[in-house]
Amino acid sequence: MISKISLAFKKAKKEKRPALLTYTVAGDNTKKKSLDILNSISKKIDICELGFPHNTPIGDGGEIQTSSYRAIKKRIKMNDIFQIVKKYKINKFSKPVILMGYYNMIYQYGEKKFLNKCKKTGVDGLIVVDLPWPENKIFANKCKKKSINFIQLLSPTTSKIRLKKIVKDSHDMIYYISMLSTTGGKLKISPNKILKNYYKIKKINPKKNCVIGFGITEKTISKLKSADGLVVGSAICKEITRSLNNRQNPVTNVSKLVAKLKKRIL
Repeated sequence: MISKISLAFKKAKKEKRPALLTYTVAGDNTKKKSLDILNSISKKIDICELGFPHNTPIGDGGEIQTSSYRAIKKRIKMNDIFQIVKKYKINKFSKPVILMGYYNMIYQYGEKKFLNKCKKTGVDGLIVVDLPWPENKIFANKCKKKSINFIQLLSPTTSKIRLKKIVKDSHDMIYYISMLSTTGGKLKISPNKILKNYYKIKKINPKKNCVIGFGITEKTISKLKSADGLVVGSAICKEITRSLNNRQNPVTNVSKLVAKLKKRIL
């Protein structure tokens, strides 16, 4: 059976555009606001990534860390994340949900319990930042048995041999980290160079959906629109922070930002 993630890419390709993926931290700045943001942007996006709030997010830049700390202050736990997903999936315009976080939180919750809960609440995919290939093989297979996509990460320094093996082992989507930095850093390399590296991955298996993440903003998104999908996270977290600091409604402002991002890739 074709996954909802694959169907999302299929729809975007049919419309001759990349899939738009957004990232927000679950529970930022409250459970209700987090859900309201997802519902407000749902019609404009193709896939939503929802991050675990974490007090030491190794791969995350300042904007996402700030979002994480706000959610942690509100004592957002794993069960709260599942509640947000469950409520979001009731929305008839809901999109595939990818949970993104760190393995130690899954381990603490209990691997079996976690995957069962993912299946029950309608989680479509997982990105586990600190569980690289080949260490993730066993867990990725457990995900596959539950029809949950385990999304492999690739970077500019991934060797050619390793690249081929990871692509071969990957499920319906691969995530290409555009540059070696934490999320939200300014693009230190040109979009052309990013695409050059990206096409090396696509050449291995052109049918495999591959998205580009890290450093994508309203300014840079249109230069990368030949990719299968583009992930915007830090720019959205930054907008939530700006809105809260200015005592504005983050739901309205994030919705406006996502509408602008969508326009740039059409």
